[in-house]
Amino acid sequence: MKLSGPKSTALHAQAGRREVFGVIAAGAVAIPAAVNAAVGESPRFSVFGLVGDGTSMSEGAAYGTDQSEPLYSPYSVYGEEKDSIFTKSGGESNAEFVARKKAVLAETKKRLSLLPGYIEKKQWFNVKDELTRYMYETRGAVRGLAKSIPQKEKADDFFKAMEATYTAATLKKQDACAKAAASTITTLEAFTASI
Repeated sequence: MKLSGPKSTALHAQAGRREVFGVIAAGAVAIPAAVNAAVGESPRFSVFGLVGDGTSMSEGAAYGTDQSEPLYSPYSVYGEEKDSIFTKSGGESNAEFVARKKAVLAETKKRLSLLPGYIEKKQWFNVKDELTRYMYETRGAVRGLAKSIPQKEKADDFFKAMEATYTAATLKKQDACAKAAASTITTLEAFTASI
C-alpha cells in the first residue's frame, strides 16, 4: 500500500508559496507607477493650511466639493455673519430667544415643585437627580436673561439656594433640605418676576 498524499501536498505547498512571493514582488515593483505624482515634482502637503501647499487634495477636508470659496457653517460663530443663526435670530434681544428661555424657567419651576414630595419621602437620589437633570439648561436661561445688576443678584440667590438644597440632600438633612428647596422656588419666582 503506497501513501503518496503527503509528498504531493508538500510539493503543492512549496509551489503555492513561490507563486505568492512572485505576486508580492511584482506588486512592489508596480506600486511606484500607481502613485499620483509627476516626475521631478516634490510631494504636496499641507499642515492645517498654515504650512505647505494649500492646493493638496486633503486641504479643506471636503472631498468632492467646490473648494474655490470658503466653507462656512451657519452654526459656527466664526462663519459669515449674514448666514449665522446667531444673527438671524437677533441674538439675545430676540423675542424668540426670550420666550425659549422663559419656557426653560417654567419647566424648571415644575421640576422644583416635585422636590418637597421627594424630601418628605427621603428620596435623596430623586432630589439630587432633579437638581442636576435639567439645571444645565436652567443656568443658561438664567444667565442669558439676567441683564441688570439686581437681576444678576437674584440669579445668584437662586443658584445659592439650589446648591444649599443639593448639599442638604447629599448630607440627608431633611429639615435643611426642605427649607432650601422652598427657598429655591421663591428665589426662582423672584427672578422670573424681575424679567
